[in-house]
Amino acid sequence: MLTQPQSESTWKTVLRLLRWDKPAGRLILMVPALWAVVLAARGTPPLPLIGVIVLGTLATSGAGCVVNDLWDRDIDPQVERTKNRPLASRALSVKTGIAVGLVALLCAAGLAWYLNPFTFALCVAAVPVILLYPAAKRVFPVPQLVLSIAWGFAVLISWSAVTGNLQPATWWLWGATVLWTLGFDTIYAMSDREDDRQIGINSSALFFGDTVVGAIAVFFAGTVACLAAVGVAMGLGWSFWVALAAAFGGWTWQVWRLRHDDLPRPAYGELFGQNVWIGFLLLLGMTLGCWV
Repeated sequence: MLTQPQSESTWKTVLRLLRWDKPAGRLILMVPALWAVVLAARGTPPLPLIGVIVLGTLATSGAGCVVNDLWDRDIDPQVERTKNRPLASRALSVKTGIAVGLVALLCAAGLAWYLNPFTFALCVAAVPVILLYPAAKRVFPVPQLVLSIAWGFAVLISWSAVTGNLQPATWWLWGATVLWTLGFDTIYAMSDREDDRQIGINSSALFFGDTVVGAIAVFFAGTVACLAAVGVAMGLGWSFWVALAAAFGGWTWQVWRLRHDDLPRPAYGELFGQNVWIGFLLLLGMTLGCWV
């Protein structure tokens, strides 16, 4: 049985459980939330609201990671990438995991009280999707779609926190977020294909089989199309279009690299991480595009 390293303190193990030691996964959820708040506020969002969104995404994504690890604590030891997670390695008990997850959810709920009633209702609606995503891997052939819908709530929540409603451009941004998430999370899932196949866990990387790279290309192309629709609907300036062109170039390069069958497993994580930088580049373009 795997155990917690003697040199690691309990609080560091808890941070690993929340995945706060791996900022890419936290930032990539924060990005679409920031897209939405910046666009809804036309480039000048209230600073207190940005603080709520940043802290809220940290708490929510942390809670989601704990829930995922509770569901998968007997599966993760069979996967090379996840075998040393705190619950999989028994470095933390199930009771501790439940307690940490509840604290994270309560922190997110406390922050949600800052928001208007409609936005608070959207926060509540997102909770079942977050909690059930790990189950989707067992029964649904494309569980990444469930994760993408959960990610999409970040757009709806952040946008409505500014305006109190949802507008046509909101849904284009939601579509971009769902398709982008399908793209980068399918890349992430490609590193686990052999382990998932042996265990019997579903993933989009397995579902699309030999056409998985083509599917990722379609997801990224759809992301570009939806973001272009946002730019047109909101009359964004040239800086947004420059950022979108650069993002398109980055995603094209990623698809080209994925066509090589001899990629080592760590390469998929690197490609996933690059999407964080692409997301922040688009955020910069959106911000400047609202001003110019």
